[in-house]
Amino acid sequence: MKFKNNEPLRERLAAEYVLGTLRGGARRRFEGLMHDDAALRRTTREWNERLGAMAEFAPPVAPDKRVWRAIENRLGLRTAAPAWQFWRHGSLALWRTFGLASSALAALLLVTVLQRPADTARMSDIASLADAQARPALVVTADRARGLMTVKVVSVVPLTAQQALQLWAVPRDGKPRSLGVLGANRALTLPLPANAIGADVALLAVSLEPKGGSTNPDGPSGPILYKGAWVRLM
Repeated sequence: MKFKNNEPLRERLAAEYVLGTLRGGARRRFEGLMHDDAALRRTTREWNERLGAMAEFAPPVAPDKRVWRAIENRLGLRTAAPAWQFWRHGSLALWRTFGLASSALAALLLVTVLQRPADTARMSDIASLADAQARPALVVTADRARGLMTVKVVSVVPLTAQQALQLWAVPRDGKPRSLGVLGANRALTLPLPANAIGADVALLAVSLEPKGGSTNPDGPSGPILYKGAWVRLM
């Protein structure tokens, strides 16, 4: 089927172009196609308006005392934070984390809009958890009314039989709160505890753990693989 007649492909590439996930040669080729295709330019413009409006749900993130703590940590003026406090120390890492927020949110919106799950109307909050290269790996949705949380793995996450992924709510202060162990499940529905989605939750994180979960009572015992913030939908 020719590209001009392949509407699903045109829609998907237009959405990825707007999101910025279409890169390199593929992005340049798409721009060349738009040059001579008014309908494709219109589709791209519509995606820009659609996703731009949805992105307004994302709450603003302003610098606060964490930035000063990060500077102190880098200068060795504070006792080193535990490893799980990855988002509280190292100003470069801190700004990279929040700098990825827009692309992670965009990828999340792409998944949501294109797949149109039947229960989208029940979602009250949603989060896209991405790796250090801003590649989304998990989508977490919350249903406040029913007190449920759904975790879906949307990319390949290689695990051995002795490994598991563990989901955490990371508060602005204090220890991370475990929200559940995924194991080999690619989709899991869990109870939604109040402390998973409270105003003090800075972000969600997923760590690589031994089967059964973290052996550290204070937080993750393994490396943090994915992270992302809640976005309130309703």
